[in-house]
Amino acid sequence: MTTLIFGATGGVGSALARKLHARGESIVLAGRDEDALGALGKELDAPFKVCDVLDSDQIEAAVEAAADEGDLAGLAFAAGSIDLAPLRRMTRDMARESFELNTVSAAEALRLAEPHLKKHNGSAVLFSTVAVGQGFVSHAAISMAKGAVEGLTRAVAADWAPKARINAVAPSLLDTGIAQPLLSNDKMREGLAKMHALERLGEADDAAALAAFLLSDEAGWITSQVFPVDGGRSRVRTKG
Repeated sequence: MTTLIFGATGGVGSALARKLHARGESIVLAGRDEDALGALGKELDAPFKVCDVLDSDQIEAAVEAAADEGDLAGLAFAAGSIDLAPLRRMTRDMARESFELNTVSAAEALRLAEPHLKKHNGSAVLFSTVAVGQGFVSHAAISMAKGAVEGLTRAVAADWAPKARINAVAPSLLDTGIAQPLLSNDKMREGLAKMHALERLGEADDAAALAAFLLSDEAGWITSQVFPVDGGRSRVRTKG
């Protein structure tokens, strides 16, 4: 069985790829950066497909490449963005671009992979954010887009049952490349860490570990769920 990972060179995508590889699973990597894909593919001895998820033809090519490698039974959509601006500064273009990348592209990947995943009783994982369930300033665009990802997860679970499963992971702030503009100095990092009950920032492995479980047969009776991986931020009020 093969798992296709979109956004494979990002923090969570690459961590997930390494976890699946470590347990001996077949993976296909997809992403925009050909050099980074090549390096990761060489490290993991895994095939890869250059893919801009804003291009439906390229998504379809990645799905077919993964199917050609073996029975396509898993899909993880780890491509995404962190688009921050208060509502008064959010333009229509910003909202549209965030929705296209985070939600529409995920839906397109699921649509194209659906026949393969259903055939093999497979599983898909999407990624949301803790900001959907807990309001944060300057998160209007990304909260809209990721809120739609959660709705998409539940709708697709209904469409696919009982042939295939789908769930979502909703992390808080992870110490990955995409988040570095928010972690520009030690004081900011420390302050953000203390907003979490466990008083640390998340790591890519924290989200990837749950995604790997949800893709596995051990999660065979779990579908339509959105799981927070957030150091307690969505449920626990910290002392500060």
